[in-house]
Amino acid sequence: MGVQEQLEQIAGSADPKQKAELYKQLLGGLIQAASEADLNAFVDHMLSDEVPLVVSRQLLASFAQETSKLPAEVHKAVAMHALNRISPRGVSFLDQSTLIRERLAEQLEREEAWSKAAQVLGGIDLDSGVRAVEPAYKLATHIKVAMLYLEDDDPVSAETYIKKASSLIAGSKDPVLELQYKTSYARIMDAKRRFIDAASRYYELSSITTRTVGGLAVGEDDLIGALNNAITCTILAAAGPQRSRMLSQLYKDERSASLPVFPFLEKVYLERILRREEVEAFAATLKQHQMATLPDGSTVLSKAVMQHNLLSASKLYNNISVAELGTLLDVQPTKAEELAADNFSGLYATKDHPAELGTLLDVQPAKAEELAADMIGEGRLQGSIDQVDGLIHFEASLEQLVQWERQVTATCVKVDSILEQLAAAGHGAAVAAQ
Repeated sequence: MGVQEQLEQIAGSADPKQKAELYKQLLGGLIQAASEADLNAFVDHMLSDEVPLVVSRQLLASFAQETSKLPAEVHKAVAMHALNRISPRGVSFLDQSTLIRERLAEQLEREEAWSKAAQVLGGIDLDSGVRAVEPAYKLATHIKVAMLYLEDDDPVSAETYIKKASSLIAGSKDPVLELQYKTSYARIMDAKRRFIDAASRYYELSSITTRTVGGLAVGEDDLIGALNNAITCTILAAAGPQRSRMLSQLYKDERSASLPVFPFLEKVYLERILRREEVEAFAATLKQHQMATLPDGSTVLSKAVMQHNLLSASKLYNNISVAELGTLLDVQPTKAEELAADNFSGLYATKDHPAELGTLLDVQPAKAEELAADMIGEGRLQGSIDQVDGLIHFEASLEQLVQWERQVTATCVKVDSILEQLAAAGHGAAVAAQ
């Protein structure tokens, strides 16, 4: 007797309890036989008018639980068939659909089909209003989907779900979910090249003091990895006050000194000029998205290094020619000139002497000049550009002047204190004589 005949025979049974038990026994045999066609026929029958809703819900829930016993290909095929058939009546079978999606997502995850697993899990209806869904389950599902998308390097899709989780995380009491949320958010910021935000979140993760979070072990390697990520993201961030504060925090962290990246971090923090061979060694440690090419043809790293070297040059020079700066920034002379001309108001119309600035930055002068102009226009560099003479004049920032004034004041106060102590000790005449 074929499956269809058996299903019709059971449907004609007068005893509802006996009917449900017979269906269950048949399902067990179908799962053991692992026939895709027969299982699809069973699902179709459960969704027909011949089966009462209370019975079909019970049997489809059992079907969802048993699918994990099937061979992978059969499991995926019958699960997708079931979801497609349930879809028009989704409101009546929300729990069953959820179970099928969870088991299918687990199977796809085992196969490392990350995005497909995320799509299946993301299809769970969490906001229908027909059933009450626990906030903790919503939060866990959103975070799980985001993590799956991140495994496939899809930060855009991941961010959609991590933002949904953001509205629920405040009410969470699950430390594991909180840790997964913070880790996912840091990775998303990193992948989207919002490096300062990523660095801050990575550093927060690296500072976890407990070694067990909700039963999840946090190894020392995990913490050091987060710290290393924080350093990398900070170095890649655009030059400015936020980056400087983050550099200071990372440089002063005792753990940083043991990392291979520390010598590079030290030069960045101390605002020393970065040379090509040092940059190339650091570049070898970067992830693919961190080496992305920007619209102007430069990479994330090369732009960060040029901005850093320009700020470093501003500490060493009162003024510098465009050509020399181009060499320092590691771009060709004509490129240095382009950098200064755009987005900067009040420049002279000519570009007569771009060569020296380009030499210092090791870029084309036009590129060095364009970079300087952008940073001056954004307030990240204090100075002015003289295009007639091909010079960039650096000015001490207000913050630097205030800091210098504080240091002078503190020194004077200290000297006065020493003189007062000497006078009190009877050495006033000797001090006066000197």
